[in-house]
Amino acid sequence: MTSETTKPNAQEKLPPRPQLIPDTNKLTPQDITEALKAGFDDFLAHPFMSGFFGLCYATFGLFFVWCLAWLGKIWMIIPASVGFPLVAPFAAAGLYEISRRRQAGQNFSWSDILSVMVRQRKREMGWMAFVTLFIFWVWVYQIRLWLAIILRDASFSDFTGFLNVVFLTPEGWTFLAIGTCAGALLSAALFSVTVIAMPMLLDRETDFVTAMLTSVHVVKENPVVMLTWAAIISATMLLSLVPAFLGLIFTLPILGHTTWHLYQRAVVPEVD
Repeated sequence: MTSETTKPNAQEKLPPRPQLIPDTNKLTPQDITEALKAGFDDFLAHPFMSGFFGLCYATFGLFFVWCLAWLGKIWMIIPASVGFPLVAPFAAAGLYEISRRRQAGQNFSWSDILSVMVRQRKREMGWMAFVTLFIFWVWVYQIRLWLAIILRDASFSDFTGFLNVVFLTPEGWTFLAIGTCAGALLSAALFSVTVIAMPMLLDRETDFVTAMLTSVHVVKENPVVMLTWAAIISATMLLSLVPAFLGLIFTLPILGHTTWHLYQRAVVPEVD
């Protein structure tokens, strides 16, 4: 009587195959224009639902600034406000979902959209949130570093005093110049790894590394178009901060919807 031995499946011994970066398209300035039109249409189709995400983002920004003032962290108010838009791609996940469902012709309710992040818990959106918040943390503390090195003798008793030192002294101008250059590099890095990665993770079953590499690849292959889009986002978001963050109620939804449509134009759809 012979005994059978169970042979392991050869495929089980193989490591998981890395996912390939999907094919991408060449973009033109016309793609930005068409994506903006589609994004604006999405906003007009669901203004209250889209505006809700902008309102939450603006409210959190105001609360964040108030907490800094209450804690006496006057020096952090300007860099935190300027760096706050860095986390916008993660905050726009619900907006991507609205655009995705509209594009697919699907009906959806408030619960479908508000629960989008909960449904992502078994996927890799959380890792992208970690990347986003980590770079934001680096942004704030590199400002603290330059503040200590360049303005070490300055004291800020109030916000007005901080503004006077930063904008009316040679040391303040040096601080602004170096901080702006360092912040621009961090912003460029974060934009490159998230602009396509965030909507792609929502749209496809993929890992966050592949999504980030795809995003970087799109930026690398379309530097002029993506730089233009980054400039539009930066200028729009910074101007939206001026009226007590309230401009974000409108601009964040439109930019979020537009980013989804730009992703759709940049990355070749999956083949079923």
